[in-house]
Amino acid sequence: MPLRVCVGALLVSRQQILLTHRRADRAWYPNVWDIPGGHVESGETEAEALVRELREEVGIEVANPPDYPFRVIDGEGFRVMIWTITSWTGTPINRATNEHDDLRWVTLDELEDLLLAHPSYREVFRAALLTIATN
Repeated sequence: MPLRVCVGALLVSRQQILLTHRRADRAWYPNVWDIPGGHVESGETEAEALVRELREEVGIEVANPPDYPFRVIDGEGFRVMIWTITSWTGTPINRATNEHDDLRWVTLDELEDLLLAHPSYREVFRAALLTIATN
C-alpha cells in the first residue's frame, strides 16, 4: 500500500485554532474535528498542496508558507505534514461542504470536549500556540 502524504494547517488567530468538522459520511475519519488540509496530488510539492487545500476548503490565500512543516505525524500508511499559519488573506469559510459540516475557532481549553481526528493533536496544538506566544 503506497504511503498517503497529506498536508494540514494550524490556522492560528488570537490564541485560537480553526478546526473543521468532518462529515459523518466520510470514509476516512468521519465525525471528528480536524485541521484544514488534504492529500498531496501528483506533481505538487507539499507547500503547493497546502496552499491549494486552504483555498479549496476554507477559501483563504496563503502567500508563502514556511519551508518546513511545524510537525510531521507518521501513521500506518500515511504521513501528515502540519504547518502553523498566522497570516493569510480572506476570511475562512466552509467551502468544502461535501467534506465538512462545520468549522470553528477553538481555544486549548475547548479542545478537551472535542473528538479530534488524531490523538496527538492536543499536544501539537499546545506546542504550536506556545511557540507562537514566545516568538
